[in-house]
Amino acid sequence: MTRAVILAAGRGERMRPLTDATPKPLLQVQGKPLMQWPLEALARGGFLDVVVNTAWLGEVIVQTFGNSFLAGGREIETQTANQSPANTQPPSPPPAATRITYSHEGVDFGGALETAGGVARVLPSLGDVFWVLAGDVFAPDFEFTQAAVERFKRSGNLAHLWLVPNPDHNPGGDFGLSADGLALNWPKGSATPMYTYSTVGLFHCDFFSPPFCDIPAGNPSGIKAPLLPLMRAAMDAGRVSAEIYQGRWTDVGTPERLQQLNQVA
Repeated sequence: MTRAVILAAGRGERMRPLTDATPKPLLQVQGKPLMQWPLEALARGGFLDVVVNTAWLGEVIVQTFGNSFLAGGREIETQTANQSPANTQPPSPPPAATRITYSHEGVDFGGALETAGGVARVLPSLGDVFWVLAGDVFAPDFEFTQAAVERFKRSGNLAHLWLVPNPDHNPGGDFGLSADGLALNWPKGSATPMYTYSTVGLFHCDFFSPPFCDIPAGNPSGIKAPLLPLMRAAMDAGRVSAEIYQGRWTDVGTPERLQQLNQVA
């Protein structure tokens, strides 16, 4: 089973004071905790085994979601007592719950290990291919599919990223995209089209090995490291593919963006 890593360890400095008492992944977006949106999207695709890393107020995330999350709530529809036998159909099987395990970086190391450090910490439990996504991005239309996983496995690439049209707060974008679907490490201000990394990607475990990553699997020393430099190095080696995601997407990075999302609910 393909696992997913949801990165949820950040302090959310730009969201203060909202995040002083509430971890950023639990801020309410259109009536749900922000992290519930990707959990539900993963469940729709059949990905029911998720690892969540925590640091700031991580215990509150555990209290909210526990070790088992059932998308759509915990009530199972049953037939009413006045249904006639002729109209009775076998009840649908109950939906499967998502299994959640946690990597408590704050408890183990006193703070977040950043994106690459956090993934390296749980790498021994992830298998060859896994999803990585941020717990503070709103992308309710994104479809996590087994077909995407199979295509990625066949590609021989080390990562596959979903890019989005550049939002107002990142007009220069992050990466380019070649005609044959490779992500390109072009410089900011490039005359060629640039796109923003959605924070959703598929990764192969070898991405987190030399020559791109020197952190030992399991990250026993708690090395802090960002993911972006590793992605740029792998792009330069031609080992990262990408595609454009055109659905709704918001990096919930400021109180103003959170307010805008909730105004259109």
